[in-house]
Parts: sequence; C-alpha cells; structure tokens
Amino acid sequence: MSVSPVKRQKMESALDQLKHHTTVVADTGDFNAIDEYKPLDATTNPSLILAAAQMPAYQKLVDDAVAYGKKLGGSEEEQIKNASDKLFVLFGAEILKRIPGRVSTEVDARLSFDKEGMIQRARRLIDLYKEVGVGKDRILIKLSSTWEGIQAGRVLEAEYGIHCNMTLLFSFAQAVACAEAGVTLISPFVGRILDWYVANGDKKTYEPLEDPGVKSVTKIYNYYKKFGYKTIVMGASFRNTGQIKALTGCDYLTISPKLLAELSKEHVKLTPTLSVKEAQACDLEKIHLDEKAFRWHHNEDQMAVEKLSDGIRRFAADAVKLERMLKERMFSTENGK
Repeated sequence: MSVSPVKRQKMESALDQLKHHTTVVADTGDFNAIDEYKPLDATTNPSLILAAAQMPAYQKLVDDAVAYGKKLGGSEEEQIKNASDKLFVLFGAEILKRIPGRVSTEVDARLSFDKEGMIQRARRLIDLYKEVGVGKDRILIKLSSTWEGIQAGRVLEAEYGIHCNMTLLFSFAQAVACAEAGVTLISPFVGRILDWYVANGDKKTYEPLEDPGVKSVTKIYNYYKKFGYKTIVMGASFRNTGQIKALTGCDYLTISPKLLAELSKEHVKLTPTLSVKEAQACDLEKIHLDEKAFRWHHNEDQMAVEKLSDGIRRFAADAVKLERMLKERMFSTENGK
C-alpha cells in the first residue's frame, strides 16, 4: 500500500526532508558517522583528521601512512610530510568506499599565501589518490579562500581538471572572486560568522533567518544563481539545526555528526528558503574584482579578515599537531634505541 505524500512528510525526519531539497554532506573523518547518516559527499580538514587519527579504530591507517613516509625516505621533515599527505588520502579513500559522491581533502593551510605551493601540493594529493585507485573526479581539493588560494583554484580547474572546494570563506568578496575563478565549490562558514558577531556585538542570540552567517550564505547563493555561476554553494560550520533549516534549498550543506543526529530526530516540516526563482528576482548587481579590488573589499569586512586569519592559524596548528603525532610514531622508537 502506498503512503500519501502528506503522511510521508509527517513521518519523515527533518534530515530526510532536507535531503529532498539539498545535497547533504558529512563533515567528519569518522567512518561510523558516514555509515549511519548516508550522505552523498564528505568533507575532511586537518582538525577532523587529527581527531580521527587518535581513535583506536583508525590506527591501521596511521601505521600505513607512517610506513609509506619511511619507505620514501629523505629528510625527517620530508618523511613526515609524505606520511601526513598519505594519511589524508588513506582517510579519503576509506570514506569514498562509504559514499557515492566526492570527498574533500585539504591542502596544508600553511601554504595559504603560496599559489604555486598550493598547486603542487594539490597535484601531489591527486597523484596519491591515483596510486590507491581513486580518480580525480571523486576528489575535491580544499584550498584557503585567500587571493592566492583562489588563483591556485583557477589554475587547478582550468589546466589540470582538478575540482576545488574553497574553504574558510567569510566575505562576499571571496565568494565573487571564487565564482570568477570558475572553481567547483565554495564552503562559506556559517557558524564562525555567527561566533564573531556574538563575540563582538551587543546581540547574543539571533533568529535563524536573521543569523549573520545564514544571511551571508543566502546573499552568496542568490548572487550565484542570479548571474548563472556554476560554482556550488555549500554552507559549512553550523552551530545549531536552526541555521541548517534556514538554508534549506542551498546547493549543498556540510553537517557534523552531532547535528545530523539532531536533524534525524526532528519531525518539523521543512520548506525551502532558498530557490533559483527567488534568487533571479533579487536586486543584487554584478561586480568584477581584480586583485586590488578584492583585497580592498575583503579588507572592508572586519569579521571576514579576522575569521580568515584565525581559521588559517587553527588549521595550521592542527596540521602541526598531526605532524608531531606522526613524528613520534616514526622516530621516537629509533631515537630510544
């Protein structure tokens, strides 16, 4: 007996309803969470990999990465770097066995202002994926949304056919420059924008549709759809389910296991708040940003300047912690001999 659409909607969780309107991505390096919530895609970053690499269940991947780094040889620093890249790829490859779509793998945040360095590291990651039988069509390379990162994304997309996910995106200027560079996907950070406004303003709570992070993603989505940019908008870094539900209809949303669990238990009716039709009717005007204009417009947004630099520092710090953990694994026994 078939179930009427009305009854089905009553039975469906907020997460299931969201999946009708938006591509749901798991923001985690934990395979169990991916198995449970069955997202289309998954994203990782140094912080997530660092957390996962310390779980007992994933020690075999760490051991394999360590063995790979040692096998390639070179200086201690080179061995650690190779082991770190390999670990990211091993996690990515395992995640891809559990999802039908793509996984995002991040280039070292310490290269955020080095265009050529980012291009080289991205190509290296793609080569490592190829070694384990994964094609570049299933990978998104994550780059910081600095001017240099955006231009690295332009080159990787146009010259090497490598799909990029521009992360740490906080300003409208960053979003415009990414669209003009023709990158595959951007990850505007909703929660971190809210954090800044709560920390720096008098207002401590916001209704979801008035949330500054939600409003930022809404504006970017409307701009992209109005002017026909193909770049995918993927809202990221959520603090609560209200922010997620307020962006129903966005192309993609990447969500932590904790919030996926909450959405799976909610049974409120979701209606899309973002749509191409409404976007095309909005009154945004098209702008073009060269490097000078980009730097000025981005600099005018104090929140974005502070959150971008803070985000780069945090990801870089976690990359250092991950390398320290690998160094201990690789050399502490030798040093003790």
